[in-house]
Amino acid sequence: MSMTKIVQRVAATLLLVMMTAQLLLAQNRSVSGRVSDDSGDPLPGVNVVVKGTQQGATTNADGRYTLSIPAGNVSLTFSYIGYVTQEIPVGNQSSLNVTLKADDRSLSEVVVVGYGTQRKIETTGSIASVKSAELIQTPVANVAQGLQARVAGVQVNQNTGAPGGNISVRIRGTNSINGNSEPLYVVDGIQISNGGGINEVSPLSTINPNDIESVEILKDASASAIYGSRAANGVVLITTKRGRTGATRVTLDSYYGVQNAAKQLPVLNASEFAQLENEVFRNNYYPNPSSLGEGINWQDVIFREAPIQNHQLSVNGGNDKTQIALSANYFDQKGIIVNSDFKRYSFRLNVDHRISERVKIGTSILGSYAVNNGITTGSTTIGDGAVVTGSILGAAIGAPPTLLPYRPDGSLFPFGEQANGQYREVTNPLSFANVLNRNDIRRTLANVYADFNLVKGLTYRASFNVDMQSRLQDNYSPRSNVALADLNDNSGSGSKTNVNNLALLHESILTYNTMFGTNHSLKATAVYATQVENANANSISATGFPNDATQNEALQLALNRTVNSSRSSQRLDSYLARVNYGFRDKYFLDLTARVDGSSKFGANHKYGLFPAISAAWRIIEEPFLKNVSWLSDLKLRASYGITGNAAGLNPYQSLATVSASGSDYNINHAYITGINPSGIANPDLRWERSAQSDIGLDIGLLNNRFSIVVDVYQKTTRDLLYVKALPLSSGYGTITGNFASLQNRGIEFAVNARLLDGPLKWSVSGNMTVNRNKVLDLDGGTTKERFITAYSLLQVGSPLGIFKTYVFDGVNQTGETILPGYDGRVGGHKVRDLNGDNTITAADQTITGNPNPNFIYGFSTNLSFKRFDFSAFLAGSQGNDIYNASRLSFEMPLGQRNQFKGVVNRWSATNPNNQYVSGFQGGRLPISNYVMEDGSYLRCKNITLGYTLPTIKGFQNIRVYASANNLFTVTNYSGFDPEVNTYAGSNTAIGIDNLVYPQAKSFLGGIQVTF
Repeated sequence: MSMTKIVQRVAATLLLVMMTAQLLLAQNRSVSGRVSDDSGDPLPGVNVVVKGTQQGATTNADGRYTLSIPAGNVSLTFSYIGYVTQEIPVGNQSSLNVTLKADDRSLSEVVVVGYGTQRKIETTGSIASVKSAELIQTPVANVAQGLQARVAGVQVNQNTGAPGGNISVRIRGTNSINGNSEPLYVVDGIQISNGGGINEVSPLSTINPNDIESVEILKDASASAIYGSRAANGVVLITTKRGRTGATRVTLDSYYGVQNAAKQLPVLNASEFAQLENEVFRNNYYPNPSSLGEGINWQDVIFREAPIQNHQLSVNGGNDKTQIALSANYFDQKGIIVNSDFKRYSFRLNVDHRISERVKIGTSILGSYAVNNGITTGSTTIGDGAVVTGSILGAAIGAPPTLLPYRPDGSLFPFGEQANGQYREVTNPLSFANVLNRNDIRRTLANVYADFNLVKGLTYRASFNVDMQSRLQDNYSPRSNVALADLNDNSGSGSKTNVNNLALLHESILTYNTMFGTNHSLKATAVYATQVENANANSISATGFPNDATQNEALQLALNRTVNSSRSSQRLDSYLARVNYGFRDKYFLDLTARVDGSSKFGANHKYGLFPAISAAWRIIEEPFLKNVSWLSDLKLRASYGITGNAAGLNPYQSLATVSASGSDYNINHAYITGINPSGIANPDLRWERSAQSDIGLDIGLLNNRFSIVVDVYQKTTRDLLYVKALPLSSGYGTITGNFASLQNRGIEFAVNARLLDGPLKWSVSGNMTVNRNKVLDLDGGTTKERFITAYSLLQVGSPLGIFKTYVFDGVNQTGETILPGYDGRVGGHKVRDLNGDNTITAADQTITGNPNPNFIYGFSTNLSFKRFDFSAFLAGSQGNDIYNASRLSFEMPLGQRNQFKGVVNRWSATNPNNQYVSGFQGGRLPISNYVMEDGSYLRCKNITLGYTLPTIKGFQNIRVYASANNLFTVTNYSGFDPEVNTYAGSNTAIGIDNLVYPQAKSFLGGIQVTF
């Protein structure tokens, strides 16, 4: 063959190949898009494969992919560990965005942890999650209320039913004595603390629960140690709702309801009271008691039917670059006691914007304005009725039913002007409602962040947070509350107090995430944080007003005025690191260490180290369990770590301090304010340290239709702050130092079950917590026990707050020998002589009660059928004792004050009962277990029935519902509410009832509309 023909054939072949390739390339086309999760966040590393081929691509750090696909009917498969695989036909589309849903069956939903997120499958610590729908199932003003009985190991006590009132949260028991035992709350990275007394507004009430997407509770040391010296009491991470890619959604959520007092305490009516008065004073002040009938029911006077309402408008939407979530909320809760209420106006703006493939910025802003009109309840002092009636509930119980609340003109009628002044020492309960006790609270939580993708797998976040809060407290007690005969130069008192708090926090977060081969995963996080908190307050109080016309708006009109002011500042610098390692999604190891340096710590202990280690073994991945079809998950967790509690330390507490003496000295006829030493220096003052170990087991059954979580933990807290007595020769009475220690041990059990998944869907969940605490030491072995109140104490080797009293032994009957040593008399209470020395002394007191429950529990159930949905939620406590201190006043007939109904059956010579004392015995009741009661209860917290309307043009969804809250309580406790603590957030004085604002029963209806 000639060279020419060879060249011609080669050229023809090349031309044919080129034409074929060009034809094939012309048939191929390109498709691109973005893959994200349910929250709109990008998913890097998702495999995108042309079905039936090996042709594919992987999404980048922003979740984006580009893929060349052949012509014709092609489908793409999107797969990612922990998410449900999707197969989607491409059709004629050139852009295809996909949202992958978390695969519940693989337990791989993402949970928020400190400074990042993790797949649930990777968690090695004890972390519990509560979603938005559960938080707002009941109408709550406070996010902590929504957590009650939802999570094992978390005890939430609603210390008062007052609108906006105080809530106490204990994660795995009480961890301090004189310090703060409340957990640290982190709202979108902004760290805040909770606290306050029984009559104060909870700081958490300024945050709108409807804005919250989810709450994660970090319970063990490995999960919480990332927050170092603020984490010993656990950490609550709050994530608010953020914008999502897609069409703009507008949602209106509104409800309105009414609240009522769940019960009233039975008291003597007018006839019974008059007869008792005649006996006590041995006169005939009421000549014909039976003619007086029922008289005034003072509980009817102070209790009312109170409305509650909540209205929220939310806007959510965005595109691939920018997502926005905006909401405005109005919440208004009137109290079931007259003249008490709480209002909150709030807004939220969350913005996320991607500038480029490598840079993303965003902000979270929560603003609120709250107004609380409070009313005094719950006396923390025991004694006769004059003490307990210093609050509105005590005054209503003790108010004589023979007197009137109002004058004929409708104005308040002081008791001193009635009955010829017979009851001038008793207070008209409405006078407490007349007292101005208003708090105006403005709060802004703001966060600005910038995320940078530096190189593959390495990201940097710079975050700047601010928490600004200002509070104005207005108080005025009017002259009109005082009887005309008792008015003097000090009548009428008022005050104004301004409090301002500013917290600034910067965090630099560096995260490296990578895979080694196909089996090893590594994530490393390093953080530098610095926080400054500044506070200042000023107040002026005055007494002796000429009239009530200006209330406290013209304090300069008063005769006597006092001015106070204060300022403080503190700083916390932190350095922390965490390494997460995983092997084949079977073995996981986490290492955490944080160093905190605080200006509050003593000179010898400015910095503290808080390390933790945890590991998990997913046994379900072992070959010997692969064929066990009924077992879908089995993971064993173990952790140990040390966390700190610096919340009990006040600024400058480690330094020698001086303060104004509180009184003036007359020197050369001139009054001079003195300054005296008030605190002794302690350079060794430091944080409280908790060392905690935890072993947990996560179990999934029948494709995770049933899931069980069990945790066993032990937490020993040392270096507890304790006030220790000093020799008088030192010049100081006490010193605060790290002297005490205590221990908490417990078991947590939680179960979730999807019982039905068909047209009728039914799920249930329950949890139970057993916690035992014990005081190990108070002050280095010197003190073995110390009374906190007249009936509760700290005792080495015993639980916190146990009750130590005399043992009630009936009523002294006629002819019985009355032992000396206490105020015993015929017709009065007697107490048991335990040591048999025929004398009543302190040696006859013994442990008679324990306010700590044997266990706490919660149960919820959800059903849905077609368009109907139903849910119920119950909570309970078992085995705790309550010291019903109010009975010491209202079953002790000393005269001038009403009594509980049981006193009708009081002792007399003709009625020798063995419980209620006589009407003329005259002595106060001894401190005994007579008023000790079982505080166990089961409460129906919520029942809700909803209906979703058929589709209406212009509306995506319309749901209406009716809800009943605190519908019933099963308990043997005789007081208003078994969920009570007069001493609010106290760590040691617990389980005490001296007439606290009770929780309300409420019924409401609501509507949820999405446009």
